[in-house]
Amino acid sequence: MEQSLEIVNDEACRLSDQADQIVNDSLFLLEVTNLQSGYSKKDPVISDLSLHIKPGEIVGLIGPNGAGKSTTIKAILGLIDKYQGEVKLPGKQAGGYAYIPELPSLYAELTLWEHLEIMAMAYGIERDEFNERADMLLEKFDMKTSKYSFPGDFSKGMRQKVMIMCSYLVQPALYLVDEPFNGLDPFAINELLEWFSSEKSRGAGLLLSTHVLDIAQKVCDRLILIKNGRKISEGSLPELQQYAGMEDANLFEVFTHLMSR
Repeated sequence: MEQSLEIVNDEACRLSDQADQIVNDSLFLLEVTNLQSGYSKKDPVISDLSLHIKPGEIVGLIGPNGAGKSTTIKAILGLIDKYQGEVKLPGKQAGGYAYIPELPSLYAELTLWEHLEIMAMAYGIERDEFNERADMLLEKFDMKTSKYSFPGDFSKGMRQKVMIMCSYLVQPALYLVDEPFNGLDPFAINELLEWFSSEKSRGAGLLLSTHVLDIAQKVCDRLILIKNGRKISEGSLPELQQYAGMEDANLFEVFTHLMSR
């Protein structure tokens, strides 16, 4: 069985009562404090990283290759060892969370529709509600003709669509999304951006790791810049412009300036 859906089924759905209480008593959907994590305790990839996400907020996690963006998300989810720090996620009663990994990974023996059915069962979505949501997603992401097809017949972009649809289906309180635009055509990217906007309006929070800086500038309320596993700056684009001393610069210009320091 592939890892990504196991994460959703086994981790995102088995959230502790403690996590429920944490978020119910907090202003934040996600709180990360002094996180240190990686693949070796002697040489951590992430060091002293803190961040938070409020309801209805999209936060961009940006940095060069090897900066630790994907590692940060995996550490938050508990997929790799955490050596130091604290992570607080929304519990099931507070809406839970969903993860869209960088590389789409699906069950080879299940059809697209069966992937959606598994998600619905894991989250306890009623059949009528599931049918309505799933049919809407098939239409929205132009996958109706692939409803009963297997992942082996899908392109990378189609596989990515399935991962996105599975997360969208359950409508959690928090999304952790790692490089979601890889392999998507312009129409699918537009649908994804509309989804971000609608989920933000619903009050969901979203942590978005991406290299696509023009999209990050467009959709993110705040941006976290990391380099070599450490946060070097955080804020809205105007705040980053002020920090960099580059009024009216776009995100790409601010990013390259701050990363070259």
